[in-house]
Amino acid sequence: MNWYAIAAIYKFEMARTRRTLMQSIASPVLSTSLYFVVFGSAIGSRITSVEGVSYGAFIIPGLIMLSLLMQSVSNASFGIYFPKFTGTIYEIHSAPVSFVEIVAGYVGAAATKSVIVGVIILATARLFVDYQIAHPLLMVAFLLLTSITFSLFGFIIGIWADNFEKLQVIPLLVITPLTFLGGSFYSIHMLPPFWQKVTLLNPVVYLVSGFRWSFYDLADVAVGTSLAAITGFLVACLASVGWIFRTGYKLKS
Repeated sequence: MNWYAIAAIYKFEMARTRRTLMQSIASPVLSTSLYFVVFGSAIGSRITSVEGVSYGAFIIPGLIMLSLLMQSVSNASFGIYFPKFTGTIYEIHSAPVSFVEIVAGYVGAAATKSVIVGVIILATARLFVDYQIAHPLLMVAFLLLTSITFSLFGFIIGIWADNFEKLQVIPLLVITPLTFLGGSFYSIHMLPPFWQKVTLLNPVVYLVSGFRWSFYDLADVAVGTSLAAITGFLVACLASVGWIFRTGYKLKS
């Protein structure tokens, strides 16, 4: 394993983050703070609590998950797409670096940035509402698993995309709607029985539900099912990345 290569890619990506702090860190944190103001104050005044938890506290896991998914995908997809766009991807291919080391560097940096944003949002939430974390170790596990998995997914999107429009299609038209409809701001038990069953087809439901359980012991689906879902998606992403590098799919265009 070429640890120097992994460190070089990782440090380069993290340096890019430091150069764009407003876009990479401040912007998602401020956007999420607005959600707290709008949903926590405006809607929270009408929905005082959900299953015994104040509405402002109830939406914290969903808001963190919303930012985590979007940041993981966008950071990883842009990180690998930009070298393709500028042509510097050939420098990486000419270096003695394996695909495992390339993925570890880019995905590791993207996941790190996402976790940083998630932790800052978690700390910022304390300014708006009190909350408790019932299972901190499981909360960290969900945070890390989700950030790594969706960073891998973003890496795949960055390889697939051949223009900036494609780079934004899946995050904006797929991930964002699924997150909003995945129980981020409500419990699916509040829906009619038919729509509860339909909502279970949304994979984000399992992420939000498991993450919320680590806070309040409340879940729309069993926590074991949530862990199995995120682990299954992680394995699928790893297999897809392996296939991409074995076949050379769009790595040089």
